[in-house]
Amino acid sequence: MRPEDAVDALREALDDSPDNVALREHLAATLLAAERLSEAEAEYRETIARGGGESARLGLARVFLASGKLAESLVLAEDLVDGGEAASANLLLARILLERGEVDTARERYTRAVTLDTTLSDADFASMLSVVDDALPIPVSLAPEQAAPEVDEPVVRAARPAATKATITFADVGGMEELKDEIRMKIVYPLAQPELFGAYGKQAGGGILLYGPPGCGKTYLARATAGEIDAEFIAVGIDEVLGMYLGESEQQLHDAFERARRAAPCVLFFDEIDALGARRSDVRTAAVRQLVNQLLSELDGVSSSNDGVLVLAATNAPWHVDDALRRPGRFDRVIFVPPPDGTARAAILGVLLAGKPASGIDVELLAGQTEGFSGADLRALVDRSVEAKLRVSMRGGVPLPLTTEDLVATRDEIRATTAEWMQTARSYALHANQAGSYDDVLSYLGRKR
Repeated sequence: MRPEDAVDALREALDDSPDNVALREHLAATLLAAERLSEAEAEYRETIARGGGESARLGLARVFLASGKLAESLVLAEDLVDGGEAASANLLLARILLERGEVDTARERYTRAVTLDTTLSDADFASMLSVVDDALPIPVSLAPEQAAPEVDEPVVRAARPAATKATITFADVGGMEELKDEIRMKIVYPLAQPELFGAYGKQAGGGILLYGPPGCGKTYLARATAGEIDAEFIAVGIDEVLGMYLGESEQQLHDAFERARRAAPCVLFFDEIDALGARRSDVRTAAVRQLVNQLLSELDGVSSSNDGVLVLAATNAPWHVDDALRRPGRFDRVIFVPPPDGTARAAILGVLLAGKPASGIDVELLAGQTEGFSGADLRALVDRSVEAKLRVSMRGGVPLPLTTEDLVATRDEIRATTAEWMQTARSYALHANQAGSYDDVLSYLGRKR
């Protein structure tokens, strides 16, 4: 059957059953495959409006990517990486990031996608990312008793990034005053006043786990922490840890801690810690459980002292992190990073608009109209407003400045992507919060009512 005939047949079926979400999503996917992008976008939007789930939102993100709407596609894909479409969303996110020229981050996302689902492996795409075999995750088919095969030549690994000095501090982070105070007490003050803290048996070091919706500045906050104490900063991606052979991932994790110990005082930052420290009761392979055990050992400083090593980690899914990681001496401080408040949103908008043709934009007004927006949402707001203004400017051949009205008009077309995460977090906070881990989420949601 020709694609046109298939589309016509699906439309006829929908005339008889307009609320059939699965059928409508199938029509949208058929339109996307036929490169009828505007129609596919309309059908995916209608599918979502009628109750379509994560697969429909993933399809819409794919339409955005195919249409060149990178900002919109990026926001949707980032929001989906913690849902049921996590593997596919990570693969899509890798493609988006490659289009944006962010090759290193795209490589990390591709590795994560194949880690979650080896069937998503794409040799051509991996080649574009310069991903070599030794950067891929452990194959599902590798039995626990199998050892790494013998090779004639030693494997040459890419050099791991060295510790670097952070160039930002808390002064560059808008809002988040309560969060910054907690980090100061845990990290900054023990370094600034070691004698006072030592009198109470407190030393510089330990771990903090930052969690919250995607795109809300967890990584930025970690980097600012290193700048606040003028310490070295090492960011570890999952592609730097996950190895192909038994024992390789544990060794690479140990190497990351050793680099931090040599550079102390140093902030060692792990993004997506749920990929490295997943709940052992939820994983099926011995290799993954052993990696979690290695992480626990490194945090405890079993073989080496962690004095002066400040371990920060971020996750969008704290409920998937092994409970043992939250015990005292490990990530004993778990901090909720909510969507930016009004002050932070105004500051973020100011940064995003800097250097762009603009005419007296009222960032305070916009901050008041973007409640619940993440930093990524605000970037999408600005990007889409710029694209709309560019279309007008191209017709006249003269660059026109952005105005507050332009951004307000775009704001009406964008929804905060943090809402779905908040629904999931609320469920965990209400029904799986025996230890009070998510009290901050409940407090935040209570203030927003």
